[in-house]
Amino acid sequence: MKVLGFLAVIGALAIIASIGAAIFFFGGFFNVAASHADPAVVDWALVKVRMASIAQRANDRPPAGVLDDPATIQAGALAYSKHGCAECHGEPGVESASFSEGLNPPPDLRKVITDRRPEDLFWVIKNGIKMSAMPGFGMDKPPVRDQEIWSIVAFLTKLRSVSDKNFKAWTDTPLGSHWVSGCNHGPAKGCGPGRE
Repeated sequence: MKVLGFLAVIGALAIIASIGAAIFFFGGFFNVAASHADPAVVDWALVKVRMASIAQRANDRPPAGVLDDPATIQAGALAYSKHGCAECHGEPGVESASFSEGLNPPPDLRKVITDRRPEDLFWVIKNGIKMSAMPGFGMDKPPVRDQEIWSIVAFLTKLRSVSDKNFKAWTDTPLGSHWVSGCNHGPAKGCGPGRE
């Protein structure tokens, strides 16, 4: 009998909470303005749902050696620039465009890039994120090829170590150019093909 009474109380509380949530969300009390910060619990829930959804679906593995290949990293920088990624996410040496400050969540990759698996980055770039400004480049007409998306992922995995000088050189110089002087060969130190 005590168990049934306890279950009845839990059921009644669940019904009251559901009615309250419905009134809050469908009654227009939840502020959807990007300029208004979400309550901490909503922020937390959205991040957890997004990360779980991506982890569940991000199953594509990078081709062998692609993430550390200097030519692929340079091609990724060029693709990043060509597809307008820098407008929202910024680039080495350049902040994102001022309009991106109003996006929610803020799209600063430098703060989160080391916490993301390459598989996650590939999935997000290819499929986009609902209710954010992140488009799915695999849905473009024509779609961006997987090979090009993996090159962007390769660039992003090295983003923190790419200098603004090299990024400018990589996006202004055709593939196969010479190395920036004063740099050790290899993308891990922020150096790579470019011009002086």
